[in-house]
Amino acid sequence: MQRELKEQLQALQDSEREHTEALHLLKRQLAETKSSTKSLRTTIGEAFERLHRLLRERQKAMLEELEADTARTLTDIEQKVQRYSQQLRKVQEGAQILQERLAETDRHTFLAGVASLSERLKGKIHETNLTYEDFPTSKYTGPLQYTIWKSLFQDIHPVPAALTLDPGTAHQRLILSDDCTIVAYGNLHPQPLQDSPKRFDVEVSVLGSEAFSSGVHYWEVVVAEKTQWVIGLAHEAASRKGSIQIQPSRGFYCIVMHDGNQYSACTEPWTRLNVRDKLDKVGVFLDYDQGLLIFYNADDMSWLYTFREKFPGKLCSYFSPGQSHANGKNVQPLRINTVRI
Repeated sequence: MQRELKEQLQALQDSEREHTEALHLLKRQLAETKSSTKSLRTTIGEAFERLHRLLRERQKAMLEELEADTARTLTDIEQKVQRYSQQLRKVQEGAQILQERLAETDRHTFLAGVASLSERLKGKIHETNLTYEDFPTSKYTGPLQYTIWKSLFQDIHPVPAALTLDPGTAHQRLILSDDCTIVAYGNLHPQPLQDSPKRFDVEVSVLGSEAFSSGVHYWEVVVAEKTQWVIGLAHEAASRKGSIQIQPSRGFYCIVMHDGNQYSACTEPWTRLNVRDKLDKVGVFLDYDQGLLIFYNADDMSWLYTFREKFPGKLCSYFSPGQSHANGKNVQPLRINTVRI
């Protein structure tokens, strides 16, 4: 009996310790959540205040431009009104003189004044030649909100970066566009490319030409009509030879489309992503200094997955279009989406 009671006591003590540890963890999470929420409120407030400030500045500039256009147009019209009013009075005076002369009944008197009359009328006949420039209403109408958005685009950061692919890292079966923004898997024989430590020799992959070691970066990749791909980041020093496990411990931080319509984060083991509709465009956001890598559905900016890491060294964007098949599946390329304004 005593032994049984001791065992029950031990079980209760173990349970007490576990509950104490769980409560300690929950209290720490509670404090961290409150702290994070406070920080996020500040971040959101600052982001919207910056947009509001930019909008107010753009509104002020546009209204000032409207006032300048209005003043210039009104001055031009008023000057023309004054000039044509003066000319009208002269024309009316000339017409009255002619009417009086034509009313003369004495033919001798009429003929005697014709020569001097013609001379007097020379300064009273004016051609109108009115030129009128429309007020530039088109500058302030049309797709006004879109026009304003485009002007704000220059001041928003980050925006989709114009990344390019590094041909020196591309697997021999990959075909890159001339501007190095599109990559596709080629079913032909491998290209006779010179091998080097930089080039992937088994994984059909390619890296971006820019290496990140600080700052905030964002880019988008068009993945429409594909059934397989991998995109994300890779350590610049990660191995590119042989079969590679795409996971953080190997220096790769990626998400993958597989099995035609499934999406996962390449964690250990993989983490299935909750994606309702097939992705057409993926956004990749890197805050190197904060150790954040976040993936989005770039069409509506809904969140897909977040890696939280302390990145050691330089990182490169990573792209794998996957292998295409003879039946026509997965033949579409990956394309870096560049927004040009």
